[in-house]
Amino acid sequence: MGYTKIIAVDFDGTLVENKFPRVGDPIWDNIEAIKKEKKAGAAVILWTCRVGRRLADAVRTCELYGIELDAINENLPDVIQNVGCDTRKVIAHEYWDDLAVRM
Repeated sequence: MGYTKIIAVDFDGTLVENKFPRVGDPIWDNIEAIKKEKKAGAAVILWTCRVGRRLADAVRTCELYGIELDAINENLPDVIQNVGCDTRKVIAHEYWDDLAVRM
């Protein structure tokens, strides 16, 4: 565990404008923020409902914008080892999503 925290970040509406199924324009403030977190030691999980070709588009877009991903729609390997399985819910310290509601 060589990271300071785990961030699960959504794609549509969070890293890019929500134009699903297409890839929207970049949301630069969020892209720069996640890159800053990564540079500070956070692990980054792309956490999206996209699958297949649409997921591949999202991953390519993250690469294009310099977002280094540690996992895609799954837990980090050491989390899987500690828990004993890859739980359906991604385990993270922070979940970045445009539809998040603060309680």
